[in-house]
Amino acid sequence: MFSRLLKGVHWIEDSLLVASLASMLGMAVLQILLRNFFDFGIFWAESFLRILVLWVAMLGAMVATRESNHISIDVLTRYVSGVSLRIVSFVGKAFSALVCGVVAYYAFLYVQFEYVDETIEFAKVPTWLCQSIIPVGFSVMSLRFGLQAVLSLVRGVPA
Repeated sequence: MFSRLLKGVHWIEDSLLVASLASMLGMAVLQILLRNFFDFGIFWAESFLRILVLWVAMLGAMVATRESNHISIDVLTRYVSGVSLRIVSFVGKAFSALVCGVVAYYAFLYVQFEYVDETIEFAKVPTWLCQSIIPVGFSVMSLRFGLQAVLSLVRGVPA
């Protein structure tokens, strides 16, 4: 049952990533066509595209963390093996989990401030809603890095 729930979460992440990327490309092409052929454009399109870039980046980072395809500095992992590799992998993943957790906490505070300010990003969409992906994304990445840290000790999963 847990694996079905996890597959559902992964499907939602992947779907949001594809939808965000498709929306971003579609809006950019539409904006280019409107400006080049009709001499006008959608006035909030640039703000919308900027937010979609943020969403694509965060969703992509979440998927990369899920698949262990994120950017990492692995100088030590090339020169150590066995128990040392487990320890190095654990320390790297645990540190990543800690950093993502701290960023998630402060991003949550930031989004709270935006909610209180009631600012609008584009087309009556509140800023806090657009930026809500930041604490969510970093929280998910923190949890995944934490789980990977534990697995690197228990199973010896490499960095």
